[in-house]
Amino acid sequence: MADAFWRLIEPLLPKYTHSPHGGRPRVDRRRVMDGIFYVLRTGCQWKALPREFGSGSTVHRYFQEWTERGVFGKAWRQMLKRYDQRRGIGWNWQSVDGSMTKAPLGGEKNRQKSHRSR
Repeated sequence: MADAFWRLIEPLLPKYTHSPHGGRPRVDRRRVMDGIFYVLRTGCQWKALPREFGSGSTVHRYFQEWTERGVFGKAWRQMLKRYDQRRGIGWNWQSVDGSMTKAPLGGEKNRQKSHRSR
């Protein structure tokens, strides 16, 4: 991720301190965020995450924690606000996308004698 983008995201992330009781040190938050974005962009499984981002289990654990803490919602709102200031968002214009198809096994026509009641 670009340095400028990281400067926007970093303040939204929880700050971790070293435990006085020892334990493993925390992993680099930027590397974790890069790993999260990699999974979301490519659709790969967490366990298939390239090692350059760290352990897939660790990155997934941070993703779950940050999701629960609302990090991604805050980032989304911040980026929307920033985009609105720079380019403008047509807030009074809304669109919904969807599709409708026939149910493959549903409806009356799938019975042998559809003219009869059940």
